[in-house]
Amino acid sequence: MIIELLIAFTFIAALTIFAVPNRVAGRLAAIASAIPILGSLWMWAQYDATGNALLGGSIAYETDVIWLTLGGLELHWFVGVDGISLPLVVLTTILTMLAIVSAWTPIDERQSQFYGLMLFMEANLLGVFTALDFFVWFIFWEAVLVPMYFLIGVWGGPNRRYAAIKFFVYTNIASLAMFIGFIALVFGLGSSVSSMRLPEITQALRAGSLTAFGGIDAATLKLVAFIAMFVGFAVKVPVAPLHTWLPDAHVEAPTPVSVMLAGVLLKMGTYALLRYNFTMMPDVAIDLVIPIASIAVISVIYGALLALAQQDLKRIIAYSSVSSMGYVILGLIAYTTYGVGGATFQMVAHGLISGLMFMSVGVIYNITHTRMVGDMSGIADRMPVTAGIFIAGAFGYMGLPLMAGFAGEFFIFKGAFASTVHTAMPLFTAAAMFGIVIVAGYLLFAMQRTLFGPFSFDGEYEITTAAMHDIAPLAVLLALVIALGVAPDLFFGMIQEAVTPILTGGGV
Repeated sequence: MIIELLIAFTFIAALTIFAVPNRVAGRLAAIASAIPILGSLWMWAQYDATGNALLGGSIAYETDVIWLTLGGLELHWFVGVDGISLPLVVLTTILTMLAIVSAWTPIDERQSQFYGLMLFMEANLLGVFTALDFFVWFIFWEAVLVPMYFLIGVWGGPNRRYAAIKFFVYTNIASLAMFIGFIALVFGLGSSVSSMRLPEITQALRAGSLTAFGGIDAATLKLVAFIAMFVGFAVKVPVAPLHTWLPDAHVEAPTPVSVMLAGVLLKMGTYALLRYNFTMMPDVAIDLVIPIASIAVISVIYGALLALAQQDLKRIIAYSSVSSMGYVILGLIAYTTYGVGGATFQMVAHGLISGLMFMSVGVIYNITHTRMVGDMSGIADRMPVTAGIFIAGAFGYMGLPLMAGFAGEFFIFKGAFASTVHTAMPLFTAAAMFGIVIVAGYLLFAMQRTLFGPFSFDGEYEITTAAMHDIAPLAVLLALVIALGVAPDLFFGMIQEAVTPILTGGGV
């Protein structure tokens, strides 16, 4: 019942924060968000499941109760975690609390509503990463969009309404495509499944139980459903060329919301791709290895080149996320233990590093009220701690050894070079590695322009050291990035146990 308790507590905390006065909402929200952290860390410390939850492995903290019957299919309240989902649960709880603390300075109006929506979003994110029945999972998946829409649309920048509507339209259309693809598979499975439980559907698909539906033969149905689901999830990731909503959302969103968007919400897309496309239909994924690997490499290079051309620090990091998620896709299509495991590890590593980078930019913006590279230089002398952490986070993004980004990318490259799904995989991997050079280029350029050189600032505000409550979340994130880089087995061991069963029948 620990999962239900965490979700229920977070929902109740959100409703409570909505009702409290603005002056205490931020502190109470931070205290409330500490409880899910303790719960998720307890789950991590006591975790003893093995295998993959969708492929017959043991499921930790499982609850499976029949909810209702719809159209002859049972809908279950079915939740639980394995080595893939538990690290993302821990990531969600930690980033939510740190994002809430980082909001104390910039959010100065409607605080109770802001913090209530942040906790409401956390509760639904926990549901996304723990639900094992499609109907329950889809409810949580769609519910995440609601608080994010309002957080951007109400507390965002000058073009916040445009960015919020664009985000909502893109992701809703994507969800529709994904939903149609998945339901077509369920109908094609017919009497071979009796419920919407993901393990049952996954095992039926991998056993070859799919039949013709609506005049479409089984092979074509599977291919079309795979593409529809891939596109639906790829928008959420996002990959090029489906990424155009992301920079607008990041630029207009307040910094704490950008932290959650880059750190956790993008991982919904990669997590769903792993669970649905790459676990349920590995044969189709391998048939499409060339286009999928091409999308991965294009996202890596194109996202990095776009970041190189930006002057807004937030846009630079936003496009960096497109590039980093390309590496995740490359690891998934490699279909090796290190490839898929590294992709999963990179989800966590990127969540921490991107959160650290956005938060650092947010602290700089709180003091200077600008994010433009050309508006300031030499501010490291005035903000030494913030600048030092920003530099460390940037090097983590570049893949500096003993930091989480290096471990994730190393695992992906090791797995992708060893992949046997196609003879061209080493070439795709080598091309993707070139993205690291571009990443170093734009991050070093941005740091050199803003942090070093003679002091120059065009704004009217005095540049001073940031408040302790702004620095503390940065220090915690940096410590976690280093901890995962020094000891990746904090998560990578359980991840490997969960991804290994996916490879059976996966063409490797």
